[in-house]
Amino acid sequence: MVYDWQFIVLIIIAVLITGISKSGFAGGVGVVAVPLISLKASPTFAVAVMLPLLIVMDVFSLKAWWRHRVGSVLWLMFPPAVLGVAVGYLTYGLFDEDLLKVLLGIFSILFGLWGLLKPFRGRSVPTWVGGLSGGIAGFTSFIAHAGGPPLNFYLLQLRLTREQFLATAVVFLAATNLVKLVPYGMLGLLNVENVTVALLLIPVAWLGVRLGLIIQKRLSGELFFRVILCLLILLGIRLIVDGWG
Repeated sequence: MVYDWQFIVLIIIAVLITGISKSGFAGGVGVVAVPLISLKASPTFAVAVMLPLLIVMDVFSLKAWWRHRVGSVLWLMFPPAVLGVAVGYLTYGLFDEDLLKVLLGIFSILFGLWGLLKPFRGRSVPTWVGGLSGGIAGFTSFIAHAGGPPLNFYLLQLRLTREQFLATAVVFLAATNLVKLVPYGMLGLLNVENVTVALLLIPVAWLGVRLGLIIQKRLSGELFFRVILCLLILLGIRLIVDGWG
């Protein structure tokens, strides 16, 4: 690895955005971290460095949101997420990462447009949709820490307050990240170099989480959801560009 100034700037921006996303926007836009870091490093390095930082951010965020979580939704989505992580581990090195980015990008754009043009929040949806979304979130989270879009796909259709929405997303992603520690360790991704870089970036992660908490408190509920949907569309475009590039 060459730690030049461009790499340092990119990784700081990626961690800062992820911190803001984790605490204020349910992790949706934080998925850009891996593509950003991958501009100057390998995707493998990017996901390995981000996992310890994500767990640190989770600790900061859980303190603020734990009491607002919706347990029934977590019990529905988390077991399939564990299965999704297992599938990611078993297919590691075989799945075309570019294809995953394109598919996830298309998914994000379609969902964002659907939500903006035809509101559907609060409608009754089958429970199997939640299970499927949880499984996909576990898989995409393992591959590229991109569990936010599939998670949001289901959560935004429920009758949740902003606090319940954020808290449930924070707890779900935190639990999924802890599960990922085992397969990442088995694959040798958590080596001394990667963990050292992550430790040095903890202050940046803390700053991002604090900024996210401040930002989300200043937004109205409807504006909050619209911001998430718009971010999903922008995120989807970025993922497609990265996948085809």
